[in-house]
Amino acid sequence: MRVLRDPRACDVDHDTAVTIGFYDGVHRGHQQVIGNVREMAHDRGLASAVVTFDNHPAQIVRPESAPPLLTDLDQKLELLADTGVDYCLVVPFDHERSKETADEFVDEVIAGCLCARLVVVGEDFHFGHQRQGNVALLEQRGAELGFEVRGLGLVGLDGQRARDHEQVSSTAIRRALARGDIEMANRMLTRPYEVRGVVERGDSKGRDLGFPTANVAVDPIILLPADGVYAGWYERADGAAHAAAISVGTRPTFYDEHGALLLEAHVLDFDGDLYGEGAKVRFTHLLRGQERFDGVDALVAQMHADVAEARRLLSDR
Repeated sequence: MRVLRDPRACDVDHDTAVTIGFYDGVHRGHQQVIGNVREMAHDRGLASAVVTFDNHPAQIVRPESAPPLLTDLDQKLELLADTGVDYCLVVPFDHERSKETADEFVDEVIAGCLCARLVVVGEDFHFGHQRQGNVALLEQRGAELGFEVRGLGLVGLDGQRARDHEQVSSTAIRRALARGDIEMANRMLTRPYEVRGVVERGDSKGRDLGFPTANVAVDPIILLPADGVYAGWYERADGAAHAAAISVGTRPTFYDEHGALLLEAHVLDFDGDLYGEGAKVRFTHLLRGQERFDGVDALVAQMHADVAEARRLLSDR
């Protein structure tokens, strides 16, 4: 996949079939749309292309209500590359871009940069200043500029068109993660939910209790699952993946309601220095919700049980 980062300086050497969206999470529905684009591009002798943005538009136009993200830009580009698409155009989205009209976007990005002959979007797709662009406008401009438009409905877990409450979407995945339903989130994503960060020094409470943890500092813009204890995988910077028991929460046994929200991973059967390393943490099972224990002994007993259960769940993977 070739990544393009300036719609004013494209060097695309084929006419394209294009899909457009923020593509947060690159989930099952996104994968199906991109797969359709690739098939239609092949049938028409076109290159396939995804248009996405470096920032979520809401982060610019209404930051107070912008959703937390499922993927940062680097991870999103990795996932898009895995779909086999030929091009990805990353459009810088800033205040200037937010004022661009839908017609200007069509002229600059769709027709100008990517020489589109086919545009495939969700049937509820909106774009441009104040979301004034839609499928009908694309069809009108396509008739003028020589590209076909396909509006697709959202799908469910079976890949078939679904009713609103059954649709796979980034919003539905966020809701599942927020309630700790990691199994449902992973089914919609088609993979374990993953967050990334750098290991920082903490207060060593886990080590003092016999369970050293990697304190992974995740960008606050990325969504963490609901507070609780999870089984999952910890991948080091060298690509080695280790089974882990993972805690997300404020550690209420030690701190009051003002405790910092932390992601801590106890890497099973590992005793080494992880400080300063980049880490990828993948969540596969919710073991339990966050709890406040009456004392350290009760907490340690539960931690032993958590680690044993994580080991059992991950042993055959």
